[in-house]
Amino acid sequence: MGNESGRQLASKWAKTEALLSHAQIAPHIPPTRMFTRDNLSSMLNQHSMVVVKPVKGAGGHGVIKVTREGGSYRYTYYSKTNSFHSFEGLYKSLNAKRGNRRYLIQKGIRLATIAGRPIDYRVKYVKQPEGHWNITAIVGRLAKPGLFVTNICRGGTLLSGSEGIRRSFSSASVGPKKREMRTLTQLSTEVLESRFPGMGTLGFDYGIDTSGKIWIFEVNTRPQ
Repeated sequence: MGNESGRQLASKWAKTEALLSHAQIAPHIPPTRMFTRDNLSSMLNQHSMVVVKPVKGAGGHGVIKVTREGGSYRYTYYSKTNSFHSFEGLYKSLNAKRGNRRYLIQKGIRLATIAGRPIDYRVKYVKQPEGHWNITAIVGRLAKPGLFVTNICRGGTLLSGSEGIRRSFSSASVGPKKREMRTLTQLSTEVLESRFPGMGTLGFDYGIDTSGKIWIFEVNTRPQ
């Protein structure tokens, strides 16, 4: 294979499309479209909160939260928020920030929180030399106060997956939620491996929304 971590696949769009093809996984993928003016307009009309992010990128870099309230719009990039009185103003500003990079728009998920700070989860899945896959870590990532991205390189706090679920839901939720993440990880890896052979290490980013539903935000082939 050449290197321990195996095949790299940077395109979030390619991985999302593959996972959407599986009936059991698809309901856990937030609605996702490529960034265009029309897609941004219709996604905001439908969901009122979306996340705009580069097709290729990691560490929370370039991730922007966009919200619509009535006729006004705002977006948050790291801790800075910009407001707009028109959709055109919003679109022009986002387009300028995007530059020539391809971006995705994903329905915004209202994550469960601990003390008002959003938390999500990283599940690390590693192919062993004998050929089977093992989950080597399930960790929670708690956003730095005032930020919506949870990445550790953006000041997020690491805690065990069990502690994150217990503190944002309940002790009774820990077992079932971790089992569901394990099942989704195994199923998703089977789909991705059949479509993109040769992968060796995967990092699954999961969120649990305020109602307890588990979402797959993305799968990294080069997890940090």
